[in-house]
Amino acid sequence: MTTPNHTAVPSRKAVGLFAGLTLLGFGAFVVQAAGDQPARAWQAYLINFLLWSAVAQGGLLFSIVMHLTKARWSRSMQRLAESFAAFFPLSLVLFLILYFGKVYLFPWLHGEVHGLERWLDVPFLFARNFIGLLVLYGLGLAYTFYARQLREASGGAPEAERWRGRMTVLSVLYLLTYSLVLTLLAFDLVMSMEPPWYSTLFGAYAFAKAFYLGLLALMILAGICHLAWKEESGLTAAHFHDVGKLLFAFCLVWADFFYVQLLVIWYGNMSEETRYVMQRTMLLPWKPLAWTVFIMGFVIPFLVLLNRRVKERPSFMVFLCLFVLVGLWLEHLLLVGPALSPRSTTLPLGLPDLLITLGFLGLMAFAVTLFLRRFPDSPVGRS
Repeated sequence: MTTPNHTAVPSRKAVGLFAGLTLLGFGAFVVQAAGDQPARAWQAYLINFLLWSAVAQGGLLFSIVMHLTKARWSRSMQRLAESFAAFFPLSLVLFLILYFGKVYLFPWLHGEVHGLERWLDVPFLFARNFIGLLVLYGLGLAYTFYARQLREASGGAPEAERWRGRMTVLSVLYLLTYSLVLTLLAFDLVMSMEPPWYSTLFGAYAFAKAFYLGLLALMILAGICHLAWKEESGLTAAHFHDVGKLLFAFCLVWADFFYVQLLVIWYGNMSEETRYVMQRTMLLPWKPLAWTVFIMGFVIPFLVLLNRRVKERPSFMVFLCLFVLVGLWLEHLLLVGPALSPRSTTLPLGLPDLLITLGFLGLMAFAVTLFLRRFPDSPVGRS
């Protein structure tokens, strides 16, 4: 058991740095949205909203899954995983802001929706997704509250068993809501951009990818904590090895869903869906991006994570997970870019996209560091 530690918390300088990145990124978004390329600004905003919200949703899911499976080895990671819940209120606000960019984000507003007029009614779309996110985030924050109460209580606290029971109920509800809400977001904010195309696997692909993203972010956060505070963090090589095995597994799951969707469409030879695949995998400028995503998101992490020793090295794992995270950012661009920039002859990427991404990264890091500063009373690695 790691002894209580009050020093292993982010510094005020880190909080200030992340706040500065947030202001820089959202300043870049406002400037581009008010300029001559507002569509590009909203495209970058949507990509980052989807990515960082999935990071938070999948990050907390790690703690929930570990609680449900009674995995004692993971307790040193669970406080870190719970810190991602601090992004939930921000994600809800960021979703509402999407409404102001609806003209740029929903190409079907200006064309045929193939019998989906009622489902793709904008107020209805935002209302159902907002309610879904509100329920999901409410369950996640309630779980985090009871997890904190249980962690702070002494072992013989009379309320401990009641809190543990509530956590179990909330965990099951979060897990079910997570799969439903992420499926809904994937259908409404991504798949709806090209109404002729549909995939019954796309929802499962979205929530499996979110857990993959959550594991990547958790590994990065744990690695930074270990590098900053060494043994005071309570994290050991065994923790990184165990989470690394989960990361390896969901690298395979993500690639499997990625492949299966393409396989069904390709062999079915359905013209309205084959076009979706061909545009992203065989036509310029998207073909090189598809191969880049496949290599960064699957090939390289698959080959690297076969090695046991690599998974036990925090510094290397931080670098690898950042690399894969960039690959999955590009995967979001591959999904929405052809619909939002159909006439582009080059990849719609530039400095504003980078700055907006840094703004979202800063906002996520700001929320997580504030959580860790607010709850420094128990060590990162209490077990």
